[in-house]
Amino acid sequence: MSTQKNEHTVLYISHGAGPMPILGDGRHEEMVENLKLLKARIKKPSAIIVVSAHWEEGVPSITANGNPPLLYDYYGFPEEAYEIVYPAKGHSSLAQSIHETLAAGGIESRLDNERGFDHGLFIPLKIMYPEADIPCVQVSLVKDLAPATHIALGEALAAVEHENLLILGSGFSFHNMNAFFAPETSETRRWNEAFERWLIETCADKELDEKTRAGRLLSWESAPHARYCHPREEHLLPLHVCYGVAKRSCRECFELNVFGKKGSTFLW
Repeated sequence: MSTQKNEHTVLYISHGAGPMPILGDGRHEEMVENLKLLKARIKKPSAIIVVSAHWEEGVPSITANGNPPLLYDYYGFPEEAYEIVYPAKGHSSLAQSIHETLAAGGIESRLDNERGFDHGLFIPLKIMYPEADIPCVQVSLVKDLAPATHIALGEALAAVEHENLLILGSGFSFHNMNAFFAPETSETRRWNEAFERWLIETCADKELDEKTRAGRLLSWESAPHARYCHPREEHLLPLHVCYGVAKRSCRECFELNVFGKKGSTFLW
């Protein structure tokens, strides 16, 4: 049984490479179709909290602007990549509620009235909810990149009082930038697949007790070929936040080919 206070919908996605999923790149077709499928799987949320791999701060930081701008935090793409619009509103009162809930859980955080939405939010949500009619709040990762910090962040977010809330961890279950652009070998494919099998077992195996599941996520670096798949773990840690919210095995998992690599998505 879940120990969370509120039954929020929780989703971890592999969000692909920059703006490419919405620029017609064929290597993202499975990801785009998966996001559309997920939209059909869940009730349309009244608000979305996004924990993006593309924002790190000393303490968890929360977008508090009611009309946040978009941050085109990628480079080297066609001009149209910098003309993308996604006019979703922020949600100042939800941001304040998150801030207060984290404080009640013993976690220092700060409200950020300046920062906008990065592509970890607006690219996948433009696919899932193109109408941009759901208010969103982003919550940063913590620069220490410690698994325990991010599971604890999720545990605190679970207590946020808001009906029909979606908590979205936006990262990528494989994120080795050099490997994306290097010729694939049978060996590197095996490494990618071995880590994905471990991750799926960790998140989806209902026979694991939660102490074991949490222990695996805490010691993720000992997983097969973990540091090949994540030389730096910022794209994996939104999953730790999601697990911290849910504290149970996922309801569904999806295996995808994204940008030439195996990736996974998990829904609680």
